[in-house]
Amino acid sequence: MGSSEIQEALENCEFFQGLEPDHIKKIASLCQVETYETGEYIFRQGDFGEHIYVITQGRTFLERSLDLGTRTGSAVIGILGRGRVFGCWSTLLAEPHNLMASASSEKDSKVLAIKGAELREMMLSHVALGFRVLERLCFLLRDRIQGAYGAMERV
Repeated sequence: MGSSEIQEALENCEFFQGLEPDHIKKIASLCQVETYETGEYIFRQGDFGEHIYVITQGRTFLERSLDLGTRTGSAVIGILGRGRVFGCWSTLLAEPHNLMASASSEKDSKVLAIKGAELREMMLSHVALGFRVLERLCFLLRDRIQGAYGAMERV
């Protein structure tokens, strides 16, 4: 992917949509393109998280392992496609964090990986950008928590 394709992917993703073109260009400079084959894990529950991912192609399952005493298993808490974002949000708060779900590629996928610590530094340097990103984060987390609760209720 070239820089213009990365910028376009960021402009159209749920997390960065509506940001100023200048901010998108800056964020694009932080992105690394990664590819995953069908069934391959992007990360596993319990891993140390450092990145936020933007799906540019394919779909990703978010899955949470559950231990309910006499019952164990897992629940798919999200199926994310192009333009959706997932990963370790705590990196934006400079907090170390172990991931609370696994992410695997449902079919061959391409994602943009952004180191959360680098995005945080950019957000601190550009207050308007930082506010907008945190505002978007609040809405995304609300939606994801509601989805997770719904998935767990069906177990």
